[in-house]
This record gives sequence, structure tokens and C-alpha cells, in this order.
Amino acid sequence: MSEYSVGGPDLPAGIAAGFDARDIDTSRPHPARMYDYYLGGWDNYEVDRAAAERVIEAHPQVRLSARANRAFLHRAVRDAVRDGIRQIIDIGTGIPTSPNTHEVARESHPGVRVAYVDNDPIVATHAGAKLTNAGDAEFVLADVRDPESILRHPAIRGIIDFDEPVALLLVAVLHFVKDEEDPAGIVATLGDALPAGSRLVLSHATGEPYEGYAPGRTDVEARDGVLDVYKNATAALNLRGKAEIEPLFGEFALLEPGLVRVPLWRPDGPVPGPEELNNTIFYGGVGRKG
Repeated sequence: MSEYSVGGPDLPAGIAAGFDARDIDTSRPHPARMYDYYLGGWDNYEVDRAAAERVIEAHPQVRLSARANRAFLHRAVRDAVRDGIRQIIDIGTGIPTSPNTHEVARESHPGVRVAYVDNDPIVATHAGAKLTNAGDAEFVLADVRDPESILRHPAIRGIIDFDEPVALLLVAVLHFVKDEEDPAGIVATLGDALPAGSRLVLSHATGEPYEGYAPGRTDVEARDGVLDVYKNATAALNLRGKAEIEPLFGEFALLEPGLVRVPLWRPDGPVPGPEELNNTIFYGGVGRKG
């Protein structure tokens, strides 16, 4: 077996030489692999499936949330490309799930360049086949908690022109960053590197009820049950309310309709009712840098 692959193609140039796929931790559930399971994927391990099933038992609508969050990403990417943005940095991209960001973007314009970033080595093992094989795309194995290393990475610098607007995607990633790790500072560092006209696409899990919906005891129990599962994962889940998530946009001015439950962000189909929105645990929004 190759040092650089797990039954798959060589890793893309954005991953440092010497990466050993045997370093993939299969002893603890990983949020990216659990998310892959929610979406119906197969790139996960027994430990991930067992943890994900415990989450589903506590909160049966979690798959609904994951799909709604993925659909939000697609709509936000299409909107950015229609607005003229031709380059994207997708941080916390997760296990490749078609259509991936570059596929969605290139439905609207074939020349969009995409830099993918994730800290999970299993994502890296699939990057060459599923993310970067179409060209004008790179993958970097890095952690959002070290934004400077992402911005300095030669693979990022090689594909992203920081003099032109960029769509920065932080979709379902900052809820794995603790308060003491300064999520707002991470976004500010990344945003400072981007020129005017850039966009920030951000979604974040919440434990608060949908506005106007009165939660019952089972809603609170479901939230606590989900948090307990993630305490044993490689990254704990940090649920935040709308008032805590909105400041993460910093200098990015929120576009209409603001920060909302993800199905409500510029929907292209029927809008769910209050109960389904309450069970869709992600807030999402898009900001524009002036």
C-alpha cells in the first residue's frame, strides 16, 4: 500500500510530502465522517457510524439538518458565482459528496477555481479523485484554527488571487471551534486577507429553538444527547445562539435575508413549517466585504 494513499490515487500537491494515511484515527468518531454518514455516504468507519446512530437516536431529524445545510451551501455558491466571483476557498470541506463545491460553481461558470481545506486525513485520501481531478482545484490538509498557515500555504497562493474577490466558505465548521480558540478572530484573520467584494458563506449549529416555536422537554433532551455524543469525538460540538453567531461575520455585511435557519436563505423550493425549521439546527448567512 502506498504511503500516500489508501486504496486510491496519489494525494494532490497541496498535502505535504510524507503524509501517512495510517495516521487516520479510527479509534474515535470524527465529525466529518459522521456528517458523511448523515448524508448517506460510505466513507466512514464503524466508530463513526455507531456515534452517528446515537445522534440519530437522540435527534432523529439530524439527517434533515445535514441535507438542508448542504443545500444552503449549494445555493450560496451559485449566488456568489452569479454575482461574478470566480474563486472559492472552502474550509472544512468534509468528505467529498457530489455535487462538490467546484461542481456546483461550474454549473454557473466553468472557470471557477476552488481551494479545499480540511484537517481530516481521510478527506485527503479522496481529494485527488473527487475534488481536484477536474483541474483548477487544490486540496490543503490544514486546520481552521491556524488560519495563517492556510493563507500562507503555497497551494492556496498558487490558485487564489488575493487581489480579486473570493468566496470564503465556513460551512458547519466553526461549531467545532471552542470559545477560547477565538472563532471570531479566525474569521477576522481570514477576512482581512480578502479584498472588497468577497463573500463569507457561514453556517453554524444551534441549540436554541426556532423563533416563535415553543420547544418541549424532548427538544432539550435531544440537544443534550447530541452534545454528549460529540464529547467523545475528535472535536466537541459547541452550539451557539443567533446572537453569538451573527458577530462572527465581522466586517462582512450580511446580505438579505440575514442570518436565518438554512432552509430560509434564498430558498428555491417550498419553505418548511415551524416544526421542521425548529428541527433544522443550522443557522446560515452570507456576508459581503465592502
